Amino acid sequence: MTRHDFVVCYDIADVKRLRKVSKCLEKKAFRIQKSIFFYPQASQEEIFELVDELETILDEAEDDIRIYHVDVKNSIALESGIDLKNFNLLI
Repeated sequence: MTRHDFVVCYDIADVKRLRKVSKCLEKKAFRIQKSIFFYPQASQEEIFELVDELETILDEAEDDIRIYHVDVKNSIALESGIDLKNFNLLI
């Protein structure tokens, strides 16, 4: 099973949803800043599960969450990303 590092960034309009998103991510990832988490060595299945969990919390009209695949082995560049509004995972 291939594992990758990811950065999760979010902008949530409602305080209640914001807390839920934050608590969800705190269980799986490391907080880098208030709305940015680092999710190391996650499998594609784990990312899909995270996306499913986050989608149950979000209001698509008001909130934005992005998940970026980070290639720290070869560079510190962001590679493919996931926009939950147009969910597409490219690993």
